Amino acid sequence: MSKRDYYEVLGVSREASADDIKKAYRKLARQYHPDANPDNKKYSEEKFKEIAEAYEVLSDPEKRAGYDRFGHAGANGQGFGGFGGFGGGDFSGLGDIFDMFFGGGGRSRRGPEKGSDLRVDMEIAFEEAAFGLEKDIKVPRSEGCGTCGGTGAAPGTKAQTCPACNGAGQIQYAQSTPFGRVVQSRTCDRCRGAGKIIEKPCSTCHGAGQVRKTRSIHVKIPAGVDSGTRLRVAGEGESGLRGGPRGDLYVYIYVRPHKFFRRDGNDVVVEVPLSFAQAALGDEVEVDTLDGKTAFKIPEGTQTGSVFRLRGKGVPHLGGHGRGDQHVVVKVVTPTKLTEKQKELILEFAKLGNENPAGVEKGFFGKVKDAFMG
Repeated sequence: MSKRDYYEVLGVSREASADDIKKAYRKLARQYHPDANPDNKKYSEEKFKEIAEAYEVLSDPEKRAGYDRFGHAGANGQGFGGFGGFGGGDFSGLGDIFDMFFGGGGRSRRGPEKGSDLRVDMEIAFEEAAFGLEKDIKVPRSEGCGTCGGTGAAPGTKAQTCPACNGAGQIQYAQSTPFGRVVQSRTCDRCRGAGKIIEKPCSTCHGAGQVRKTRSIHVKIPAGVDSGTRLRVAGEGESGLRGGPRGDLYVYIYVRPHKFFRRDGNDVVVEVPLSFAQAALGDEVEVDTLDGKTAFKIPEGTQTGSVFRLRGKGVPHLGGHGRGDQHVVVKVVTPTKLTEKQKELILEFAKLGNENPAGVEKGFFGKVKDAFMG
């Protein structure tokens, strides 16, 4: 039975990037994993193995190059059967040459493999990002089956050596060509390159050797993180294969916007409203900071848009020492309703300043509006 095109198996184009191939593989692997299809186990196993085989080739730049040139034979390191430089004899040593150039050709990965990495997105508050926190998060992941110890075989049984390939994971066959007799290798169809066959699969993991579980993982978020920060938690990803180490867990941080504060690097910006009198005469006001309220003196004659600095009141430097500053931006608020007495006083103020004394009743408030409303 001929094999399907690997690009067709993963549902990607021949121009697909390495990331596109990886995303397609992960999506299909989750969809057809035997654990996710207990009612159609045989079909899902076949699909899962087909997907894994396609990914093994297309994820390796050298194997992919061989496959693009020579098809499935090229993926197995067999695309150069037409070379005559080796004479007309048996080409049984040809596999070693392809191993040198293609990293093992189509030989299956039977040794330990590191598990896949996992990603979790975490949303935290502005203050939590500034000062850090510790938190337990729930992470679904693959783990070694406790029933069979990760072997995939039912308790009391064990995997048997594949009789088709004698445990090699590959089958060699000879092919006559115009240049002589060529001995080629392909992945064993019986064991799919594993070298072993499970006659009685584990009832818990259905022969996969892994099960899905949700674990609570303790995560430490350092002070000074910001949206987009990526934290690595080593060894908390998917379980490895055949005794391989676990993958890693990556936590991506998203910081919720604050009601008052705005972040600029490690500095914090806050806007403080002042009345006309406070701005003109000066005052001592309370300003919100990450550490709580603090008293701050506003000098007389302060203009709207003026910026004052509170040193060391910003966000701590990530992985370092010290903190940023807090910038206080002043906004002078123009009153919208005035009593008759207030109007009289403002008019008197205008006259003392020689501001349009002849038409002050008519034009002064327009000037005040223009000055403070922009």
